[in-house]
Amino acid sequence: MEKSLHSEGYTLFLRQLRDVRKRNGITQTELAERINETQSFVSKCERGERRLDIVEVWTFSKALGIPFKEFAANLDANMTRKAHSGRSKHG
Repeated sequence: MEKSLHSEGYTLFLRQLRDVRKRNGITQTELAERINETQSFVSKCERGERRLDIVEVWTFSKALGIPFKEFAANLDANMTRKAHSGRSKHG
C-alpha cells in the first residue's frame, strides 16, 4: 500500500477537498478562518504539501458544510471507482 503524499488515492482525496470547497463557494481564506488556521495552511493542505490526519479531515468537512460521513462516503465511491477502472485496464 502506497503511503506517499503523491499516491493516486491521496490525489483523489485532495481533488475532492478542493472541489467541495469551491462548489460551496468558500475561499481558502474563509476556510482558514473557520478552522482557525492561516490561508497558507489551507493552501499547503490542498496542494499536498502537508498531509491531513483524520481529525483534521473531520474539521475541514464540518467547516465546508458537508457531514464527515458524506465526505468519506464520496471519497470511498471515487476510490472504489478508480480501483475498478485500474483493474479492468491491467487485469
